[in-house]
Amino acid sequence: MTSRQFLIRDLLVLFGLAGWAVALPGFASEFVVSMALTCLMYIALSSSWALFCGTTRYLSLATSAFFGIGAYASAILLEKVSWAQAIGLGALIAAAVAVVMGAAVLHLRGTYFAVLTFGMTELIRHAISYFEKSVTGTVGRVLMVVPERDTIYFTVLLLAVGTVALSIGIRRTRFGLAMLGIGADEQRAQTLGVNTRLVKIAGFALTAAVAGAVGAAMSVRWTYIDPHTVFNPFIGFQTVLIALIGGAATLWGPLIAAIVFSVLAETLRLQVPQIYMMSLGLLLILSVLYLPGGLASVRTDTFRGWRDSARVWWKDLKDDLSGETTRRKQREKSLRERRDVL
Repeated sequence: MTSRQFLIRDLLVLFGLAGWAVALPGFASEFVVSMALTCLMYIALSSSWALFCGTTRYLSLATSAFFGIGAYASAILLEKVSWAQAIGLGALIAAAVAVVMGAAVLHLRGTYFAVLTFGMTELIRHAISYFEKSVTGTVGRVLMVVPERDTIYFTVLLLAVGTVALSIGIRRTRFGLAMLGIGADEQRAQTLGVNTRLVKIAGFALTAAVAGAVGAAMSVRWTYIDPHTVFNPFIGFQTVLIALIGGAATLWGPLIAAIVFSVLAETLRLQVPQIYMMSLGLLLILSVLYLPGGLASVRTDTFRGWRDSARVWWKDLKDDLSGETTRRKQREKSLRERRDVL
């Protein structure tokens, strides 16, 4: 298939899924719509995270910081501005913070970058907690202006579809190729004339803007927010897990994994949270061991490889139990001894 055919295929799949999601509130129960809303939230977060981190291979743990910034921006501004303006301002403020944060830490890589982004997330959370307690005299905020359920749902749906469409488009631009070059070999990308610092800051700000917009839209779902809720590190960690398990370097991997995780979350987390956390860990381990490319890398050949490996393992196990392995090793030893004598 040509690049144009791949583009048409991706857009058709996206619009097909979007059409199904648009029709969902009309016939589904409140529980299903709530689960779909969580799914759409993580599709937007993980797809935007993968767009930057999956290509540049910078492991950011700052998603919850940008999500929380957007949520607080919406909570503060929603009484003064319109719904669309609150979403836009949440994205803009999160992107501005990301530019400052990126300028400070994007010269680092690997563990240092991951630890610093997590540390800055905690710093922002504690700073807002201190401000709330010392200046406003409150622990959290009650949202007095709350849109209808369908307004929230379709807003998050628009953000999710827009994020995936943005990923489809950016991956085919020079900017996307520059981020891929940084992930492959940053030094070489610099020698080829790529302004790696500017590209990294722009990509980091882009993923932050999406997280801020999603946080602004999702804040009204709770009607009451506090720093512990919206700056919850679990939001950031789960976003990273979804992207890694789905396939951070792929387009559809985060979307597939977000659906799997949302179903697990709604069915297991409230009833048996321990099993839910164990499931997350098990999925991550299995992906690292057997699916390094994520769920999106599963093909027919993958199942064939698993089948062949299982057959070899079963044959070796039967030989071990029957003593055939020991006899074979003895025969090989005898042959080597005969060759040495000759």
